[in-house]
Amino acid sequence: MASHKNAPARAADSDGALGEKSGLWGALAGLIVAALIAVPLASAFAFATHPHTQQLFAGRLSEATQGGYMAFWWIVTLLLVALPFLVGFGVAKLSTRTLTIIGAIIVLFIIAILILGQMFVF
Repeated sequence: MASHKNAPARAADSDGALGEKSGLWGALAGLIVAALIAVPLASAFAFATHPHTQQLFAGRLSEATQGGYMAFWWIVTLLLVALPFLVGFGVAKLSTRTLTIIGAIIVLFIIAILILGQMFVF
């Protein structure tokens, strides 16, 4: 009977230690994603803040309104900024509910980008 009382205490201790390590794994995953998206993030930010870069894109994008062009690139920039945090948080939590919420947020950003792209580009 004594072994049954000690078993939950050991399980709680191991969960606490695992929780600390999962936070570090989440931070590492977020850092890796941030390093991978550094160049696209800098480019998206440059396109969002310099509306004259619209002339670099030939075809229909150069004919889009300046407000639509800037809004599109700001949404892309915000998605890229949020991505390392979302990945790190998802890895740290690793629960079905958390991953579902993060997936839903990413899908909503992608839908917004597609809608803006269709409205202002095509």
